[in-house]
Amino acid sequence: MEKEILEQRKQILTELMDDKAYVPMKAKELAILLNIPKSQREDLMEVLDALVAEGRIGVSKKGKYGKAETFSVNGIFSGHPKGFGFVTVEGMEQDVFIPEDKTGAALHGDRVQIVVEPDSRMSGSRSGMGSGGRRAEGAVIRVLEHANEEVVGYYQKNKNFGFVIPDNQKLAKDIFIPQGCDMGAVTGHKVVVKITDFGSEKHKPEGRVTEIIGHVNDPGTDILSIVRAYGLPEEFPPEVMDEVEGCPDEVAVPGMTRDEETWDGPYGIGDLTSPADWTGDLAGRLDLRGLRTVTIDGEDAKDLDDAVTLCRNGQGGYILGVHIADVSHYVKEGRPLDKEALKRGTSVYLVDRVIPMLPHKLSNGICSLNAGTDRLALSCIMEVDAQGTVTDHKVAETVIHVDRRMTYTAVNAIVTDRDEAVMAEYEGFVPMFDCMKELSLILREERRKRGAIDFDFPESKILLDPKGKPLEIKPYVRNAATKIIEDFMLLANETVAEDHYWQSIPFLYRSHDNPDPEKMKQLGTFINNFGYFIKMQHG
Repeated sequence: MEKEILEQRKQILTELMDDKAYVPMKAKELAILLNIPKSQREDLMEVLDALVAEGRIGVSKKGKYGKAETFSVNGIFSGHPKGFGFVTVEGMEQDVFIPEDKTGAALHGDRVQIVVEPDSRMSGSRSGMGSGGRRAEGAVIRVLEHANEEVVGYYQKNKNFGFVIPDNQKLAKDIFIPQGCDMGAVTGHKVVVKITDFGSEKHKPEGRVTEIIGHVNDPGTDILSIVRAYGLPEEFPPEVMDEVEGCPDEVAVPGMTRDEETWDGPYGIGDLTSPADWTGDLAGRLDLRGLRTVTIDGEDAKDLDDAVTLCRNGQGGYILGVHIADVSHYVKEGRPLDKEALKRGTSVYLVDRVIPMLPHKLSNGICSLNAGTDRLALSCIMEVDAQGTVTDHKVAETVIHVDRRMTYTAVNAIVTDRDEAVMAEYEGFVPMFDCMKELSLILREERRKRGAIDFDFPESKILLDPKGKPLEIKPYVRNAATKIIEDFMLLANETVAEDHYWQSIPFLYRSHDNPDPEKMKQLGTFINNFGYFIKMQHG
């Protein structure tokens, strides 16, 4: 069919389907409506197929044709460096594959409207599935919401224009920079680009440079590129800092009685009480300042979130306390500080800096469990028997006093290496650390019996010189001290989760999607070779 005739017939069909009175029809019904003889119905199918391929109309599973919106679904587009992509649609088990020539103006992260081709099939190589895998295929017909107003990338300058290659390889399209929109950037600069035109299938996105971060070879440029790419805020808004100014520098607790001879117990949970004369912010809090309390973190940790307490209960078991800083006492719901913390979500740890979720006055101050200070905390105190079973527990708001700021290296030197110098330095604490290792081993063995898997993934730390140039990559050593904290935190998490479960209290927790059935089949085949069997659900 000649191109001009094809376009005319496309126009007739799209105008028909745009009519408000139009109801989706099958090809045969359309032929009758348009008085198309049987001899020309192959031409009609050619036009319909072309319109579906372009995403201008859609077709139902029953073969009825109509406006694309009638059969479209919405989802999030995930780009691939090779140009194609996938759209995740809520309610669909598998993503929809989008060929490179059908991505339209969509970029990675965009919310898009797509038409899914009926009975579409594709090979495993394109779907990322095994041989014989099937996945729906579709086309982007509209971008509903762009996720990338700004992009960070590598600038390349030509004679009369330039373009930026995005750092995020999932943004598979280079961004065209017209003459006069480059702020004087030269080849090799890392830049921030404001996208002014998101382009189309045939045209690249267009933008203008709004910031030159630095040359790609300059120390620190890579870190700043990450900060800009993720939109990490380096400063707090004035209203947040005004609110923080009203927070105290220290916890004012009346009275201080510490009897070091009773540090090691025996204690029972019932012995931990709230002083009757405590009022205001302290009212109802348990006073745990009489318990020997330490933090155990890496040498370079600045904000100390958690602390632990351990003593024997006189019945062959233990009293374990796990304490976290009571940040919620200072971050009030709905206030500017709360809104900014929600927006940031978490502190971000980069190679040479930390971008905190809360201002330093809180994160490194009154919300950090610094040694030698009283701090408000949320505590899970557990009675654990000699077999590692929690026999009683209490979750409470508390006041604690951290006696020592310990490091994983120092604690390991005590419990594993028996380093005489380190043991002498922390002489009064050695029995508690030995007790911690003892309980840690019991808890770990109990988890192993329950079928827990201990993932020991290697982690590394990059050491920089004063100018920010990498000098060395050193592995983090996972030792007995790190395992002690892991085991105690896991036990506290399990105890708190079970506590809320039995009280039927709403609880926020992390969940994971069901595993991919195809990958489970592959795993089942693999482990069958070793004599193991996975029972899988069918259907």
